[in-house]
Amino acid sequence: MSTCSSLITHHISVMKIALFGYGKMGRMVEQAAERRGHEIVCVVDPVAGSRGRLDDAEVCVDFSEPGSVMGNIRIAAAAPIPMVVGTTGWYQHIEEARSLVQKSNIGFVYGSNFSVGVNLMFKIVQQAAGLFSRFPEYDPFVEEAHHKFKKDAPSGTAVFLQRFLEASYGREIPTASTRAGYIPGNHTVGFDSEGDTLAITHTARSRGGFADGAIIATEWIANRKGFYEFSQVMDEVLGGAGE
Repeated sequence: MSTCSSLITHHISVMKIALFGYGKMGRMVEQAAERRGHEIVCVVDPVAGSRGRLDDAEVCVDFSEPGSVMGNIRIAAAAPIPMVVGTTGWYQHIEEARSLVQKSNIGFVYGSNFSVGVNLMFKIVQQAAGLFSRFPEYDPFVEEAHHKFKKDAPSGTAVFLQRFLEASYGREIPTASTRAGYIPGNHTVGFDSEGDTLAITHTARSRGGFADGAIIATEWIANRKGFYEFSQVMDEVLGGAGE
């Protein structure tokens, strides 16, 4: 059992999970679920092929395409079953999603990044922004790099980091994106002055950490109702650490 997963109570019952999307991330979520003793009973993917019945699932996880997310949310809401969405690039529809979740009375967790390390980075960046914004000689910036197959740029994680900085600075923060090769994901927040630079960097070595986080969220939302961001899950799992 991974350290991240062990943060969840050991008495989680076996869950029957449906997957929306069965690409690299979908397969990693399947592996993470099976390590925890859960069962994948349904896969919905028009390219890789679908199997099983959504009616047999108790919760669903989405790592599909940005353009498919709202349709998948409607399917989950109609079922109705709780849902975890790890796909990014669909946030312009966030209020529509919130309305669907509230009307159907399901549980829902979304996040720009399900890595535990990235979510701790969010907390660190919020603290750093509050400090550096008091010194106008320091300019903040965000840089991110991902594999060439990632469709949204900047990444959802970079957008969240940008928002944390903008909340402290009250202005637009420059963000640079790179799409090349097979980079799992790198994010840097920097504070640069004429005299020095401080940089906070998270480097993903594989997508496995995202899958583990998605299963943490799936176990957490299974018996809850409401609309949540993954950072709220982490706050409760960690007992409010860093607040």
